[in-house]
Amino acid sequence: MLKAIIFDCDGVIVDSEPHHLKAFQIVLEKEGITLTKEKYYEKYLALDDKGLFETVLAEHKRPVDNTILKRLILQKMPIYKKLSGEERFLYPGVVDFVKKAEGRYKLAVASGAFRGEIKFALDQGGMRSAFPVIVSAQDVRNGKPHPESFQTALKKLNDLHPRNAPITPPECVVIEDSLHGVAAARSAGMHCLAVTTSYPRALLMEKADRVVDRLTEIEPKDLELLCTE
Repeated sequence: MLKAIIFDCDGVIVDSEPHHLKAFQIVLEKEGITLTKEKYYEKYLALDDKGLFETVLAEHKRPVDNTILKRLILQKMPIYKKLSGEERFLYPGVVDFVKKAEGRYKLAVASGAFRGEIKFALDQGGMRSAFPVIVSAQDVRNGKPHPESFQTALKKLNDLHPRNAPITPPECVVIEDSLHGVAAARSAGMHCLAVTTSYPRALLMEKADRVVDRLTEIEPKDLELLCTE
């Protein structure tokens, strides 16, 4: 039985990956490192800021410590904020999908974005009140593909109603756009609907329970079928 739907943010709710990529490129260029669009989508998409900078610096044989990572993250934040403030789009069907799901299922966001970025995206569509639980990069130690963000979201949902029977992982469907995100959902023992906003259908179908191009193609109640398979 489907009881909870957990959304990723970037790539699922809001089309912000181009802004993240541009901000990463600007910061890394100052470090003498070129990050191509192809490499970003192939390898780094879904990593949080700390994970991406840590991975890229290590691959380029650069020193990595918390001081360096904090400096780079703080450099990226205002750049991303400026870019997303200039142009930021909710994906078609997201608001309608959330409105139909609200009240019928427990909803949460589990994303590698920062909390302020997630709230800003939800506010764009007037959806903040639909999500009593938001798990951001600041709330976990391990980014995707580690399952911690989804596990944390489920725990927080259950903590909201401690007298009720706890929701179990198989009673959850995660909506993701990235391969790392799909892997994290499956590692958490949850079902996964993938959208093709960032990766080709063929790649996503290898791991996800179902793949759609946009949420306009599906109703929340359709996800109940995933929890019976």
